[in-house]
Amino acid sequence: MDLRQYIRDIPDWPKPGVVFKDITPLLKDAASLAWAVEQMVNPFREADIDVVAGAESRGFIFGTALAQALNAGFVPIRKPKKLPWRTHRIAYGLEYGTDELHIHQDAIEPGQRVLLADDLLATGGTMKACCDLVEKLGANLVAVTVLIELSFLPGREAIKPYDEKLHAVLTY
Repeated sequence: MDLRQYIRDIPDWPKPGVVFKDITPLLKDAASLAWAVEQMVNPFREADIDVVAGAESRGFIFGTALAQALNAGFVPIRKPKKLPWRTHRIAYGLEYGTDELHIHQDAIEPGQRVLLADDLLATGGTMKACCDLVEKLGANLVAVTVLIELSFLPGREAIKPYDEKLHAVLTY
């Protein structure tokens, strides 16, 4: 199945010069969504993953599906003031400012094998923050899986030394 036919380009969004990769056509089509999840999870079926973690919000969509496929738990990594328990947090840079991500302090046990999931790797700020949070909890970051990698942006460079653990289904 060619998943690219279900990804719509939106020019000049959210700002001029950016071509946004809209995955909502893929999400609404049952067959393409199922195929995307299979392509994201298949390399990790024998990896003994304990927990899949995903960042708000599209990381939740794929992360929970991958967790179910792997018979693993799911851990949300969220924006500030969204988690009700004690958290670890990390600030990270964006193209136009900074943001922050939080994870419950008891979300992942030391030594657990973790797969990070998201829809897209672009500049890498969000994913690097997720990697750092997972490692801060003493987990073993097995891999990062994404539906789309924008290889013309510095995402891989930003997530070093985790870049060798990256699996992307589609690369633009």
